[in-house]
Amino acid sequence: MDIDFSLVLVVLVAICAFIWLLDRFLLAPGRKAAENGGQEPVVVEYAKSFLPVLTIVLLLRSFLVEPFQIPSGSMIPTLEVGDFILVNKYHYGLRLPVIGTKIMENNEPERGEVMVFIPPHENQYFIKRVIGLPGDTIEYVDKVLRINGDPVAIDVVGDVAVETSSGMREGILFNETIGDVTHRSQIINRGSRAGRTSWVVPAGHYFMMGDNRDNSADSRVWGPVPESNIVGKAFAVWMHKEPGLNLPSFSRNQFIQ
Repeated sequence: MDIDFSLVLVVLVAICAFIWLLDRFLLAPGRKAAENGGQEPVVVEYAKSFLPVLTIVLLLRSFLVEPFQIPSGSMIPTLEVGDFILVNKYHYGLRLPVIGTKIMENNEPERGEVMVFIPPHENQYFIKRVIGLPGDTIEYVDKVLRINGDPVAIDVVGDVAVETSSGMREGILFNETIGDVTHRSQIINRGSRAGRTSWVVPAGHYFMMGDNRDNSADSRVWGPVPESNIVGKAFAVWMHKEPGLNLPSFSRNQFIQ
């Protein structure tokens, strides 16, 4: 499981606040009453110094913008491995850190948006594109995506080499329009995914798919995502770093479509 930085921040803020309150109401009066005046303990100095900084960081990450790094190629060509992205935490409503309880409503997810969420099968962050809304019927047969019976409009760009676990494969790069969003996706020329090909999205859930269609474990595998698992809307790439000992680059700075 990934490290839950929100939980870490909440714990650190709680510890610093506890030390500050303990000193403010119990320890400090005793030091002031001492004849030679008591010196403030080092741990109290650090707690008082870090408390406002940690609180501001917690509020920013929980309610405004949180950075994430792309760990896999499931969203290629939109997002590459090593991209650092920014996620709008209030676009879909404000949620309390760690427990995720929604405390303020805002926008509902729309088809075509790129969303960060926690999938139903494991407790870590995923990023995919919203394909189906509650009540939608999603079909994916012979690499053709249909939403409520209508095939999604595509415009072929050209051939592309698609990296897979078994090596490079010939594929097709195309522009795809879902909702009001036009973005690029890619498929492998030959071979089709085995298994289920049609889904009805339950109420309060969203059907998610990766733009790298034949290299994405998504709602076709582990089912639709409940609304309570939404983290935020991805809106920009701000930095890129290739794996290993490589310097970061800002050449991929862009808004996410």
